[in-house]
Amino acid sequence: MSPSPRIAITGSGAVCGAGLRPAAILDAILEGRSAVGPIGYWDASDWPVRVAAQINGIKDQVLVDDRKLHKSISRTDLFGIYAGDEAIRSAGFPALRDTLPETGVPLFNDRSGLVVGSGGGSYQVNYDFFPLLHSSKGDMTAFGRDLASSVHPMWLLRILPNNVLCHVGIRNQFKGTNACITNQCASGALAVAEAAASLRIGEADRIVAIGHDAPIEPESVLGYHRLGLLSSDAVRPFDARRDGTLFGEGAAALALEPLESALARQAPVLGQFLGSGTVSEASGIVQLQPDGDGPTRAIRLALADAGISPEEVGMIVAHGNGTPNSDASEAAAILRVFGHQVPPVTAFKWAIGHTLAAAGTLDAALVLECLARDVVPGIPTLREVDPAFATLPVSCDHQRPRSDIALIICRGFGGMNVALLVRRNTPS
Repeated sequence: MSPSPRIAITGSGAVCGAGLRPAAILDAILEGRSAVGPIGYWDASDWPVRVAAQINGIKDQVLVDDRKLHKSISRTDLFGIYAGDEAIRSAGFPALRDTLPETGVPLFNDRSGLVVGSGGGSYQVNYDFFPLLHSSKGDMTAFGRDLASSVHPMWLLRILPNNVLCHVGIRNQFKGTNACITNQCASGALAVAEAAASLRIGEADRIVAIGHDAPIEPESVLGYHRLGLLSSDAVRPFDARRDGTLFGEGAAALALEPLESALARQAPVLGQFLGSGTVSEASGIVQLQPDGDGPTRAIRLALADAGISPEEVGMIVAHGNGTPNSDASEAAAILRVFGHQVPPVTAFKWAIGHTLAAAGTLDAALVLECLARDVVPGIPTLREVDPAFATLPVSCDHQRPRSDIALIICRGFGGMNVALLVRRNTPS
């Protein structure tokens, strides 16, 4: 059996409250600027949670130029399509296709794939029904009679969880391997892992992995608040004062292809995908094992998949969502795996919020920028590391990675844990 191909990352795209490009988002993070601000989508002035990391001041047509398409997709789809298109463009795939003879284009399209991590929709998809439910006063005959004239005719098309998969494929004529993963916060990270796995077994010649979500809406905020998962003002990863997370919205995408093909076409290589690990704690929907069992096993599987030792990891981008139990169990896992040789640790949600299904992909896109700049960003909201894991090397100041390899940890409801390993420089 021939060895699995090494996987290059040749393009990226991202959008969130902090910017329209991975580089711009990292600039904001390094400057200590947070996108968290007042919620503007409804009057939240008397809500227990009044802030989130919204994407403000960007017109829809800047994200997706086809205005007709806006009528049949949702806000989260705009983000995902934009990020996917950006990754495809920056990887140079359209330019490569343009150099092919006409007879070669169909095969190129057939061997180009997409894997998308989606949040699976939100409560907001049901809001079209509320006025009619109110006016019908429980009379379901009246409700059924007036339904067609009261609900937007594009309602069904706008709520499809695979809209980004469909439209990025249509816009770019990517007809090959495709999948839509809806696994809550783990979705985006799983999209990257699935894309790499598909490339390793030769299903495609290039695959773009996308994660997208837009969770800032009333029922989600209220639900997470009642679960005790949201802070009222700021995300404080690993801080003794941490009291919850905050929502963010956005998307990110990575373009992956075999390293050999990337070098052959002289594509700029942003980094290399090394390995992944995915596990479930199987303990409940929101319950977490306090000893960090899930992330521990995910990290160890990723290390084994990459064929590297813990000492070779140069930095860690933690899930770091600022909730007491998640941060504590994640810290326990990191300390268990790395012992007294833990590399510098950081997290980004203090600046961009928790983007749920987009979180893992967005962290991966940002860490490639970190490795390129040889920096581990500090966390300005960190005042005092929780004494329960005081040896965790997390700081409010910027640090330097100890190597060109980074670990990304992503967690989700249902005890889902994903670990990804990427490298800045390709080995000789």
